[in-house]
Order: sequence, then structure tokens, then C-alpha cells
Amino acid sequence: MEESDGLVLETRGLVKRFGETAAVDSVDIGVGEGTVCGLLGRNGAGKTTLLRMIMGLLPPDAGAVRLFGREAPAGDAAARQAVAGFVEEPKFYPYLSARRNLELLALLDGDGARVSPDKALELVDLSRRGRDKVRGFSTGMKQRLGIAAALVRSPRLLVLDEPTIGLDPAGAAAVRAMVREIAEGGGTVFLSSHNMTEVADICDSVVIIHEGNKVWDGTLQGLREQAPVAAYRLRTSDDERAQAVAREHGVDVTRGPASGLMVRAEDALRDKFVIELGYENIAVRQLEPDVPPLEALFASLTGGTVTTGGTATTGDTVTTGDTGEEAA
Repeated sequence: MEESDGLVLETRGLVKRFGETAAVDSVDIGVGEGTVCGLLGRNGAGKTTLLRMIMGLLPPDAGAVRLFGREAPAGDAAARQAVAGFVEEPKFYPYLSARRNLELLALLDGDGARVSPDKALELVDLSRRGRDKVRGFSTGMKQRLGIAAALVRSPRLLVLDEPTIGLDPAGAAAVRAMVREIAEGGGTVFLSSHNMTEVADICDSVVIIHEGNKVWDGTLQGLREQAPVAAYRLRTSDDERAQAVAREHGVDVTRGPASGLMVRAEDALRDKFVIELGYENIAVRQLEPDVPPLEALFASLTGGTVTTGGTATTGDTVTTGDTGEEAA
């Protein structure tokens, strides 16, 4: 396949086994130029193993990785000249400053370095900490420095593993904006994430893997279309009468697991139901989403369970917003 087909990253029948366990089992994916593709999966699903094979850090037992239309065997640095990123937490010399770490990376990269360390630090809002030693950086700051290290190369393909973990909401929003800017400028981003809100905000396509197998591969819009109807929590001045009104209008309303009601209906039908409650002099005291549809679909595809008031998957978690520890 040639690069003219528009696929910057492609895997064909990729397999990696550890003993009797298939961490990645015959996974085919394709990521187009100028797009952001999200890789989703519970802990142990095979995301990190897949990323390591893409980055050439781990040889597959079967199948192949193709970059820019050409095969890229493990360890082939030349095939990854236009690729940058990190898998798991980025590592640096803790006793050196952020700027010096980037300078050394640029020196090692030689002609591949196209963005100055100072500019890279500016892009991730670390300019004022450039002279500080990395040993004093928070997890979120190290994440941003890892992105800066990748940007020094000005890559055509950026591979990121949980790029916003440890970032506060403002920092996470800045990283998401940067990812979109890279794609809009013609670059391609392949990132793993547990944050469904993040994926919905910035990704054009999504790959979901479960126990080493691909269980979804398509556009974000396609994922939304397959997602179940959103559930809403409803509290009224008279929940019993509200249920009666719902039955009259064919709306699925049940008692909530704690108090109040649960409404499951398409937007138009739910809106009509709420208006009818007003006509019946039933006050609506609370109406808010319970489980976002994308998270409910993710849980069903990966064998998880969803709990009221948020998302929980058996043996793992999926977040709906930003949580952070950073104090920069």
C-alpha cells in the first residue's frame, strides 16, 4: 500500500503473545493523514503493547506495522524518522533542567530536530520552568515535557500514551487544543486515553480493543450513532404522576436506584415529555445526564458495568472529565 492511500499508520494482523496470553491478537487498524485517532481499552486490554510495537520498541510475533505506506520493522529508526511520542510515562534525566534535556534530545536527533527546545517549551507552556531540574516536576509537568520532546522533531505522526494524565483541567484543555492544531496543520495523532470526554472532544476516529482484540474501529460519529440512548436523572414535585404522564406518552421512565426517576428517550421525545409535565403542573426539580452514551457503549463493548452517577467498569475506570494533580 502506498502513502497516497492516505494512511499514515497501519497495522496488519498484528499479534504479540506473552506465554499463552495474546496481548494483541490480529489487530488491523488504519489512521489517515491529518486526523486524530483515539485508542481506547481497559487496563490490560493491550493498548501499551500495541503502542510499543508501533513505536518499534517491541517486535510482533506476527503481522506488520506500516508507516507512511512502508513496512516499519521493530528497531527500524529510519522508518520512524517522522514519528515521535512516548509510551507510558516519559523519562528524562532528573538532575538536568527541562531545557537541557530537550537540547540533548535535539542533539541526538541531529537533522531530525526541527523545532528549538525553547519553542517546544513555549508550546507546552513550560517556558518559565525551562531552567528547573526535572526532578522537581509533577507528573503533569513531565507529561507536558514529554510532548515538548516529541514536538522538537516536528513529527508527521505523533504517538501519545495518556497525554493528559496528571494534568489539571486547564493543562488538559491546552493539550487537547494542541493536538487538534497538529491535526489541522496536516499532522496525524494516535493517542491512547481513558477519558471519554477527551476522546469525544478531539478525536476523528476511535479504535477500541478488549483482551487483545479489536472490538470497534470507525469514526467518532459512527460510534455516537451506535451508542445507546442517554439516560437522564429526573426529580419532580410528584414522581408518581410524572410516571403516569410518561406511560401516556410512551416514554421509558423508571424508579432510580436511589431516589427520583430515570428517563431513557431520544432528545425530541424527552423534551416533549418535560413540556407535558409543565402542562400537568408537575415541577421539574432536576434533569441531568446519568451515563453519557459513549461511555455506556464502551462499557458494553469491553465487558464492563456502568453505575449511576458516573462510569465504572469492572476492574478499571473510565473518566468523564479532567482530574489532575498538577501544581506548576
